Amino acid sequence: MSDVRAIPLSPRSRVTLAVASVLGLMMLCWPLLVRVGDEAARIDPPFLFLLLLPVVIAVVVAEMSEGGMDARVLAILGVLSAVNALMRVLSAGTAGVELVFFLLILSGRVFGAGFGFVLGVTSLFASALMTAGVGPWLPFQMLCAAWVGLGAGLLPRRVTGRWEIAMLAAYGVVAAYLFGALMNLSGWPFLLGVSVPGAEGDLTFDPTAGPLHNLHTFAAYTLITSTGSFDTGRAITTAVAVVVLGPAVLTTLRRASRRAVVVGVTDPMATTDQAA
Repeated sequence: MSDVRAIPLSPRSRVTLAVASVLGLMMLCWPLLVRVGDEAARIDPPFLFLLLLPVVIAVVVAEMSEGGMDARVLAILGVLSAVNALMRVLSAGTAGVELVFFLLILSGRVFGAGFGFVLGVTSLFASALMTAGVGPWLPFQMLCAAWVGLGAGLLPRRVTGRWEIAMLAAYGVVAAYLFGALMNLSGWPFLLGVSVPGAEGDLTFDPTAGPLHNLHTFAAYTLITSTGSFDTGRAITTAVAVVVLGPAVLTTLRRASRRAVVVGVTDPMATTDQAA
């Protein structure tokens, strides 16, 4: 099976994507990277996350300005974004039932890493507008979902048939747990307030402690609050949807990809000509 890219990743797009990803990781992992004196009672978080959303939007603009997205690809992106946003609204994350990753993973698999990244951004943004869920957490949700779509497009292309479904289901499970952990990390320093030194069983962020202590505390917090409930529910939902509906949806998406302007490559890093 040849690689298909509805949105080719040019060198400029790769640089922009890398910058957005690095900034996103910094904004998510800052509690594990800082340490203040023992006398400090609090620490103000860095507010560089305000720059995250414009950077993510710049990725989309850079992709579209490269000429790799024509009207047909844009139409497919719009339809999939709307469907994914509606699926997220309907599932609403109740007990971890989250359908947004199912279509995102399959679309990234068929249309490529660039398309998967952009679809993750637009899907979460559209669903946030539909549910009035716009807030400081939205840029992190958009970027983490974009990473899920990006990773799906980077999976080995030569795996086909039942092994492909198994690979996508396994990837969905891993992505579901990582998404939950990253989103917990974005809110963990704020949800529990200032830590109380010496408190037994305290799971709050301690700015005076070292990275290993905070990492251990965060791991315990995630395990207790979401791993056994929301994250596991999301993982099971995604895996079951991929196994049950994946073959039919993949066939439909691949038929649609033949009608779009795509790029066929033999080497994932190779530069190719655009084909109609």
